[in-house]
Amino acid sequence: MPERLSRRDQICQAAIALAARGGSHALTHQAIDAELGIAKGSTSYYYRTRAALIAGVAEFLAAQSRAVFHDLLARHAGEDPDTVIDTYLAHLAASRRDHVRARLALALDADCGVEQRTGLAECLFSLEGAVALLRSRAHPQPEVGASDLLDRLEGHILRKLILADPA
Repeated sequence: MPERLSRRDQICQAAIALAARGGSHALTHQAIDAELGIAKGSTSYYYRTRAALIAGVAEFLAAQSRAVFHDLLARHAGEDPDTVIDTYLAHLAASRRDHVRARLALALDADCGVEQRTGLAECLFSLEGAVALLRSRAHPQPEVGASDLLDRLEGHILRKLILADPA
């Protein structure tokens, strides 16, 4: 039986869907209430401000990313790190396309604050996770390699998003 999502998670999923479809300006408390078919003001009860809502979305995305990445690490234990990374990128580009689109739309919003932008910047790819992955594979300079890896991953997923069929 599928796990029932908390109201906060439902709100975050609706926020992601709205931002992915319509950009950051489509993301309002009222639009989320309408998307979920819940009473007006319900989203505001859980996330009082737009900043709190965006921070909640970033936390939700980060939790999703951690869960997927840890599952991939377990399934591909002992394999080349490139296998894990390639599989994760393919998952982002296919199954989590809306997550990537929403993250980009919200991060580029002029009203997005530094704290929210930082949360969004770190929600799909983790520097700590990249360092741990490279360290576990005896990389000679895991911190430097992890930073370079994240830069490449960000570019890769952005390119996939831009060049992808919009349907």
